[in-house]
Parts: sequence; C-alpha cells; structure tokens
Amino acid sequence: MDLSQLQALAAVVDEGSFEAAAASLHVTPSAVSQRIKALEQSAGQVLVRRTKPTATTGPGEAYLRLARQIDALVHETTAVSTAVEGATVTVPIALSADSMATWVLPALATLPPGTCFDLHRDDQSRTADLLRSGTVMAAITSVDEPVQGCRSHRLGISRYRPMATPAFVDRWFAGGVTVDALAVAPMVVFDRHDDLQDRYLRRRSRRRLAPPRHHVPASADFAEAVALGLGWAVLPPEQSTAREAAGVLVELDPGAHVDVTLHWQQWTLQTPALEAVATAIRDAAAQHLI
Repeated sequence: MDLSQLQALAAVVDEGSFEAAAASLHVTPSAVSQRIKALEQSAGQVLVRRTKPTATTGPGEAYLRLARQIDALVHETTAVSTAVEGATVTVPIALSADSMATWVLPALATLPPGTCFDLHRDDQSRTADLLRSGTVMAAITSVDEPVQGCRSHRLGISRYRPMATPAFVDRWFAGGVTVDALAVAPMVVFDRHDDLQDRYLRRRSRRRLAPPRHHVPASADFAEAVALGLGWAVLPPEQSTAREAAGVLVELDPGAHVDVTLHWQQWTLQTPALEAVATAIRDAAAQHLI
C-alpha cells in the first residue's frame, strides 16, 4: 500500500474535507482526491463517504486503523532514533467521564515525560466504536469481545451505589424507596447515553419508570448536582465515600448497586508508549476496581 494514500485517508477523516486535508498535507485538493481514488481502486471499494464532514465507510475503518498504526510507528521510531530532546509520542485513548475523573488521570500522571495523551470521552458502552473506527489506539470499555485487530484485558468491576442527600430522601422517599416514589423522584443522568440510573430502576420495578431527570454532562459537576440535592444518582466510591462520611450523601437503597465490568482494549500492534500506558492502566485498575 502507498503510504501517501493512507496519510491522505487519515487527513481527510481528521480534517473533515478534502480541502482541509490538502492544507494539512501541504498539497493540492486534487492530489488528495487522486490519492483517495487510487487507494479505493486498490481496495476495490469505496473507503470515504463524501459527506460534510467526511467519514470512512465500513471497509474504510480497517484502512484508517492501518493508517493510524503506521503513523504511530513512524512517530515513535523517529522519536527514539533521533533522540531529540522534548520529542513526544501521542497516545489517543477512549474512556468514560467517570474513569477519567476518578482513577485514570492519576495513573497516566505516573508515566515519564515523552508521552502525550489525546483523551476521547464517551460512554463505556460506546468507546469500543472509537477503537473500531481507528480514532484511538486503546479504550476502556464495557465491551469484552476484542475489536478486530485488538486484544482485550479485563480490568475489573466499577461499582455504583444510588446516593442522595438526606434532605432529598426525606422529601421524596419519606415512605421508603418504593417503586411509586422512584417513578416521580428527580434523578441526575450524565447524558442521553447514560443508562446506569435506568438499570437500577429496571431492577427495582417490573414496569418502565420515567422520572424527571437532570442532564449534567460533566463528571465532577454530576456528583456535585447530587450533593446539592437536584436528584439522586448512582455514584462510584471515589465520588461518594467522602461525601457520605461527611453526612452530605446517604445511600438511597442500602445494599443496592449497579456493576459495570470494564476492559482495556488496545491495538495488537505493540509500541513502547502504548505498552507503558497499558501497564499503568492495569496497575491502577487493580487498586481501584473490584
């Protein structure tokens, strides 16, 4: 495969258009178009959707992943072989907001200088899609089945408990945590993909419950919204234990919890930087997850 064609594919996806890709590669839009057409002719299928922004087709994902892998190898080899002071290698990772806000950043901070991180936030049920598309080199995901071209390692269980303020419990659950009370008590959810609260509700009721909900798409603010009494939500220990000890939060339903099993998936292609990140993540998960 022609490396310039793979570079053009990655640039078209990253920049969102043939014109922007041409500018980033310092060539003409015609040259980018010719490279993409040549790559598609070689592949025997369409690899790029000519939409705004541009995107890969299903078959194009494999070629984009290859382009990313080659680019990663080139950058890491260059950094090592030239030994340029300050040279860095960037590792793109997909992870959930909860993981980022609690235990992952401290883990990444233990790595020596020379590695930069491009963190992509999404729900743990969707981060594998970013790995599949070639956007990232690794992902913390609830999907255990390895993405094509990747290997999977079980990290452990992240446990979430339903929490609320004492005043919220007194107002909305004076008669106990009943199905009728859960049907009307406001709850806090992260975004439209966050189903953790709904998973708890499904376990507590045989009917579908649709209580009022606040959408707070930032992990620290999410926990703060619960602490301020906007609603109840399921929280990980890192965001609930200290507040519980201070009397700010209490368990809404003692003994109840929602478990999410997390996996580390990464390219089977090994680079020193990616392996160092994987080791740091696995070590941190062993300390923070069940």
